[in-house]
This record gives sequence, C-alpha cells and structure tokens, in this order.
Amino acid sequence: MGIDVVVSRETDPEADALGVPVYEPATPLPPGAAELDERLGGRLTRLAGEGELRGSRDSALVLHLDGELKARRLVAAGVGDRGNVDADAVRTAAGAVARAVKGFGSEIAWRLDGDLPVPLAEQARAVVEGTVLGGYDPGLWKTEQAAGNPLERLTLLSRGEDGVEAAAGRAATVSAWTNRARDLANMPPNELTPERLAERAHELAGEVEHLEAQALGPEEMQRLGMGAFGAVAQGSHNPARLIVLRYEPPAPRSRDTVLGLVGKAVTFDTGGISLKPALYMEDLKGDMSGGAAVVEAMGALAELQVPLRVLAVVAATENMPGGGAFRPGDILRAMNGKTIEVINTDAEGRLVLADALWYARQLGATHLLDLATLTGAMELALGDLYAGVFANDEVWLEQILASAHASGDHAWPFPLHSRYRRYIASHFADMKNASVLKQGSPVLAAEFLREFVGKGPWAHLDIAGPAFFRYSRGDYLTQRGGTGYGVRLIAELAERMAEA
Repeated sequence: MGIDVVVSRETDPEADALGVPVYEPATPLPPGAAELDERLGGRLTRLAGEGELRGSRDSALVLHLDGELKARRLVAAGVGDRGNVDADAVRTAAGAVARAVKGFGSEIAWRLDGDLPVPLAEQARAVVEGTVLGGYDPGLWKTEQAAGNPLERLTLLSRGEDGVEAAAGRAATVSAWTNRARDLANMPPNELTPERLAERAHELAGEVEHLEAQALGPEEMQRLGMGAFGAVAQGSHNPARLIVLRYEPPAPRSRDTVLGLVGKAVTFDTGGISLKPALYMEDLKGDMSGGAAVVEAMGALAELQVPLRVLAVVAATENMPGGGAFRPGDILRAMNGKTIEVINTDAEGRLVLADALWYARQLGATHLLDLATLTGAMELALGDLYAGVFANDEVWLEQILASAHASGDHAWPFPLHSRYRRYIASHFADMKNASVLKQGSPVLAAEFLREFVGKGPWAHLDIAGPAFFRYSRGDYLTQRGGTGYGVRLIAELAERMAEA
C-alpha cells in the first residue's frame, strides 16, 4: 500500500537519486552536502556561486553524476534559512526531491544531517512524510498514467541513531493511510456514494486486526431518532449511512478511556435548497474529507497496534435539492431531543454531526474529537495551512494542539463562550442552524455542536482550509484535491493518549 522505507548505515548507496538538504544562503554547505561536494570536486559550491543552487524552500537542483557516487543523481533540496528550519521545512525538501525524480526514479536515498536543528528521528519522520505525501498523484482516473517508474523505495542514511528506524517505519505507515484518505476525498461523487464509503469501512475491517465495522441505514437512523441527520439525507436518491468502526486492541492501557472520532462525510454538497454557486461546485465532493480521515485513521491505528480503545462514527450522506429535500423553515428534532429551526440548508454539516456526536457519546466515547469541512469562513481566517480547533476542556485542547504541531496537521485554537449562544437562538425552536449576522460563523457552528456533545471532553476541528486544495500550498502538499488532513493528527493523539 506504500513504498518500502529502510534505514541504512551506508554512506554511498546505490539509488536513482540521493537527496541532501542545503540552507539559504546555499553556502556554506551543511556538513552532509559539504562532504559530497568534496567528492564532486566542488561542483555544489560552484553552482551555489553561480546562483543555480539555492537553499530556498521547495527548491531542488538535480545533478547528473558520472560515477563519482553510486547514486545516479544528486538532488540538493532547500530547507530555507538555518534559523527557521523545522520539520515542515524538511518535509517540503523531501517532497521537492520526490517530484524532481518523478517519472524516472524508483528509489530515493536521503542523507539525514545532524547539523540541521531538527532531531534525527524527527528528520526521518519528516523525510518519509514529505516523500510519500509529496509524491502523491491525484490523477487516478486518467486513462493514460504518467510514464516512468513509480517510487518504490526510500532509504534513509543514518549512523544508527536512537529512534530513527522506529520513526521512519511509523511515518511510512501513517503516510500510506493518509494517501488512502486522499484517494477517498478525490473520488468522484458518482463513485463515492454513502454506501460505497460504508463498503470501504467494511473492507478496512477485513484488512487489519481488531477492527470491526457496521453501517446503519435510514430506517435504523430513524428508529434512533436522528432527525437532524435524517433531514439532510432525505433529499438524495442515494441512501445515507451511519458508519461505526470500533478498534479494540487486545491489551489497551486503559479500559476506561475511549477516544471517539466523529467525521462529517457529505459525499456531495449542493447546498440543498439553499443552493451553492455553480463555480467550483465540483470541489464539494471533498466535503467528506473529515469522514475520510476518520475512516483511514482507524486503519492506521489498527496497523500501528496502538493500545487505546477507539470508536469512530462517520455520518455519510449527500445534501441534494429536490421534492423530498428539507427546507428553510423546517423544525427538526435531533437524537438528544433538542429541536432545530432550519434557516439555511447549506449549514447541513452541523446537523449531520449533531446526531453523530450524540450517538458516539452514547456508545461510550469518553473523549470526543470531530473533524469537518464545516465553514468557509475558517478558510478565510486561517487559509490552507491551519485548521481551527474549539474545545470545552483546556487539557483536551492542549493535547490536540500538541498532537497537531508534532504531526504536521496544524491547528490553531479558537474561543467558545456562552455569549455566542445568542447567535443560534430561535424564536420557534431550541436553536437554529445558522445566523443571518455576518459574524463569527465558525464559532457559532461550534457553539451549535456543543449542544450535542454530552458530558466529557470534546473538541471540534474545522478543517475547511487544509483538507481539500483548489491551489497548491507551495510546500510538500502541492497537488490539487484532498490532503488527508487529520490522519496524522489522529495517530499522534491516540499514541499520546495511550502513553499517558
């Protein structure tokens, strides 16, 4: 399901390309690049002096070799100013190398460099993620695939430092599952219906151990009283599915702690009767990116054998207009008994999540985290790099922020406050699903969700910006479409919870 990643003590490996990091300015060269420069008769130094070799982020210079090294090419990749080098800079450099050799190289070697201000184990993780995620191709439906050999092997050159091999192996696993989530987000909506996403969950349960899957249909959801989710689903000819995945490791560190993951999976969102503009509506196939991340993250946790009990609830539906569609003015009754006045059918994600969150808590989740492409305003606020995170518990919030920073799935905290509740007050029901005020829409969406989380820690990740790209971000995630945001964060969070 991914490329082979190995760690080697070799200093001069055979490979289609050998990657090495360089700073901006390109001279003096880091020790690893300087050592290679000596063997190349100073070619790197000369190219740096001529301005051809640069150390700026996302730059990569390919040198064709003639026997000076066992590798056929050397790729010098920029990591930026030395004082600002972090794991993202290393990921970006590795992604640049993967793209530079794409089509003619099936094996890359990368020299870890102790001079970089990033620990070697973290470097290893970043190089693997940058290579696997940076080399991803979203064109799975093209009848003619790109010529050349796909990347099959990544060799990390290390002198046996502690933690490097474990970090590399873990990163390879998580990155592969992240790319699977991207495949789901990029699938056309005529293929990825709610039923097909449920089938994917069942396939997962057959691929990895200790994972069970089930899917509820419309009649079962109606019996459970899921009037909010059911209303969104009623306009589509493709029936909704409530997907439940349970990961029960044989020896959890605690039987009392259950991480509950809730994913919004609107497999296509027209906006319903409150119809969206036509321009870029095709990108609304990505409105299930939160659900995709949750589904594939469960596979990652099972493969990693994380000793933590995890429950996932993914609400999968389309939001379509039509004679059976729900309307502005409708009043819905959610599973927890609260009533909701609909004033905008394009604020459907919070309705879907309302019942899913309550159900996850009823199934035993002690700590809840939902992931949803919920508000366009969050993308306006934070762009495509950070998700916004809201939480009802400071300790839980700090755990999520720490996991986001370590994983590369970045998140930034936003406030919850009881005074925001007035934005969703209704004259006719317990609340309404949107506000006509052009203020704080991500916050009021989070306040709406808070009505359905029950007792216990909960956090909401609004991933509208970093989950699905219309344009390249200019780092290791350059491809249009799904990014798999959330898979790495969930894996990091679950491992930290298991170790606590």
